[in-house]
Amino acid sequence: MNKTQIHGFTLLELLIVMSIVATLAAIAIPQYSAYKKRAFDTRAMSDLRNVALAEEAYFIDEESYLSCADSSCLGLPGVAALSQGVTVTITASTTAFTGQASNTKGTGKVFSWDSELGGLQP
Repeated sequence: MNKTQIHGFTLLELLIVMSIVATLAAIAIPQYSAYKKRAFDTRAMSDLRNVALAEEAYFIDEESYLSCADSSCLGLPGVAALSQGVTVTITASTTAFTGQASNTKGTGKVFSWDSELGGLQP
């Protein structure tokens, strides 16, 4: 008579695997969240750079800079849209401009641009 043996995992083996998976998830999930926030910050920085370049193009045509905020910056040459959640504010004088941008889904960092100091500020 042949006995059929059933092979499987013991309860202890399953608990060990579950604890390893839980530990890896506890490490990975916060890292992923931080990664997403940095990506949203990059969007804000990119939009600020695009608006600043558009300000320079506007200056070439009009010989003045344009103060704008958010959707009013879409009137600048080459700026078709801002990324979702990005707020941009440009304050212009006759010979220079400064700008700030941030993303509501980002880390809360505000990026600054100063045309007199050479661009993006640390």
